[in-house]
Amino acid sequence: MKQGKELVNILRKRYPDAKCSLDFDTPFEMLVAVMLSAQCTDERVNKTTPSIFAKYSTPKDFADIDINELEELIHPCGFYKNKAKNIKKCAQMIMEKYNGEVPQTMENLISLPGVGRKSANVVMLEAFGDAQGIAVDTHCKRIANKIGLSDEKEPEKIEQDLLKIFDKEDYKDINHLLIWHGRNTCIARNPKCEECVLKEICREYAKTK
Repeated sequence: MKQGKELVNILRKRYPDAKCSLDFDTPFEMLVAVMLSAQCTDERVNKTTPSIFAKYSTPKDFADIDINELEELIHPCGFYKNKAKNIKKCAQMIMEKYNGEVPQTMENLISLPGVGRKSANVVMLEAFGDAQGIAVDTHCKRIANKIGLSDEKEPEKIEQDLLKIFDKEDYKDINHLLIWHGRNTCIARNPKCEECVLKEICREYAKTK
């Protein structure tokens, strides 16, 4: 836990403004935005959702929407056919099983079509302020493997390793900090190793010395 606390403190100093990059007003809008963000940038999602949410914003709206129209609306976010199918099914299930309200437990969120553990973690944290775990996206996975927090390759196994390292009180911050570090410093194709605040504990950087 000491290692985790030190890492959180280092990254907090480096990224004091780290927070969720997706724009939303309600838990359901958050859920839709997260589903659209799969293999798509948050920036692109934020450019796409305002015009959608201006017309469609509730589970009922999306449960009733014509699938072809939904595909057209979310087309810029990629993989639009699969995402549209899952978003519509998800909205229908929320209407039928959860009285039109986004469920507030990890177990129930994961039961929704198109919602995996990573997405559920994000929704629990951002929409309900209840961090249940650590969302392992591509940035988090890369950093965890590079600096030696986990040797696992599967996101759920990486998360289990991270949960042993970080205190629950730090789950909220580390979710944001690892993503910001991955976007701004530990960039996949061109990492800025020399200016990295974690280089002294990074296994990959040590290999370059």
